[in-house]
Amino acid sequence: MSDRVNILLITTDQHRLDTIGCYGSEVCETPNIDTLAANGVQFTQAFTSTAICTPARTSLLTGVAPFRHGMLANFERNVGYPWEIPEHNTLLPAYLRPAGYVCGNVGKWHVGVRRGPAYYGFEGEHYPGWAPPYDHPDYLAYLDEHKLPRFSVRDEVRGTFPNGRPSLPMMGVHDAPVEATYTYYLAERTIQFLRRYAERFHHTGQPFFLACHFFGPHLPYFLPESVLNRYDPGLVKRHPSMLETFANKPVVHRRYNEHWAFDTYPWPVWQRITAAYWGYVNLIDQQIGRILAELESLGLVDSTAVCFASDHGGFVGNHRLADKGPMMYDDIYHIPMIIRWPGVTQPGTATDALVSLTDLMPTFLDMAGVPVPDGLDGRSLVPLLHDPEADWPDAVFAEFHGHHFPYPQRMIRTHRFKLIVNPPDTNELYDLEIDPYEINNLYDHPAYADVQRELMTQLYEHLVRAGDNFHHWLPTMFDVEPKSDLWRWQSGRS
Repeated sequence: MSDRVNILLITTDQHRLDTIGCYGSEVCETPNIDTLAANGVQFTQAFTSTAICTPARTSLLTGVAPFRHGMLANFERNVGYPWEIPEHNTLLPAYLRPAGYVCGNVGKWHVGVRRGPAYYGFEGEHYPGWAPPYDHPDYLAYLDEHKLPRFSVRDEVRGTFPNGRPSLPMMGVHDAPVEATYTYYLAERTIQFLRRYAERFHHTGQPFFLACHFFGPHLPYFLPESVLNRYDPGLVKRHPSMLETFANKPVVHRRYNEHWAFDTYPWPVWQRITAAYWGYVNLIDQQIGRILAELESLGLVDSTAVCFASDHGGFVGNHRLADKGPMMYDDIYHIPMIIRWPGVTQPGTATDALVSLTDLMPTFLDMAGVPVPDGLDGRSLVPLLHDPEADWPDAVFAEFHGHHFPYPQRMIRTHRFKLIVNPPDTNELYDLEIDPYEINNLYDHPAYADVQRELMTQLYEHLVRAGDNFHHWLPTMFDVEPKSDLWRWQSGRS
């Protein structure tokens, strides 16, 4: 048997942290994710590199920040950025396969239009796009094999766009049993991969890396009635951030509020939508339970590290917004991340280290005993898996480049503060200790002048070190005090 660990990665899409039991959910039930956390390390302060699918998922596979890998936007709302991963990038399988790993990918890809997983060394079907491709030949074959109905939806719930037309759908009834959902189907295909890889592992010792990428709980919530009605809408309470007025906030926040037509939904309707989201989360958790149960029945638990994470979060009504966009609130940047590595992680431990989705790629290499290459923006989390109290940087950084239209942003977040630079608009500063829901923008508040200067300087120095040319904007426009010849040249100081 191989002495190298197998790695199972399970991701969700647009998954709010507060819908997970171990992260504080009081209503939505996630017993299988909770059990995973109880047997591994729960990262309480994990963040995405950018809250948009394609760039975030490319960062996960490359270990570098979006500005470096170049996949800056989803192609469905592309604003002139690349549609395929630029050739200068090296993805995870290029390191794992020479080390003897077989690599599999099931589910959402969304890091290229024509080039699917096979192009980069993964086994598995190419499921293109941001939403489940209900016409995918393998999905249709699965439905036919199990005598399940083809996808159809009724009773869509929509608001009203500013131009008076019906808005994008939020939810609808998928007239089929749970077994016909894409969520169940992807779990079934993941289980089949596990069976094949387990046989090979037990007979030849060949280790595997297998990723299962669920499409949910991304909107719209097209689900069987049993899932949509899993939770009583009356249990949905108004979140404190729904008091958002957009005062002293970037104008784009209000524009996105209008685009998602949030204010056109009566409160009882939005309660139904949120309850449907919870049902979706619970459905995914059930399928994760099926996958983990299969891992145990195949005798792989002790030889397989399991990682659970989301590419980014979702608003689901918070800040009177839906989906995601050019707003760097924790609702969409703070993500769940859990790792169980038998023989290494201590059950039921947690760490508040500020970590990033970009850290997962070097972590997987480190787990596999593969040297981590230079030039990555992510860093291996293995030291934290051994010791959750290990020394770690005191800030995390994120970026955004646009969705629907170009809109560049950079963010620095510490445990207490968050600074966001929005060149076309108002900058933002939040004191998360006294304002955890990010209602009050304190940028230019006299009491926070020193904090603002320190964070802007830290952000500038990070951007310079990383080679992110966004840094050129900061020393001429804001109060930064780095000791850098480059800064002196930019600012005109001697």
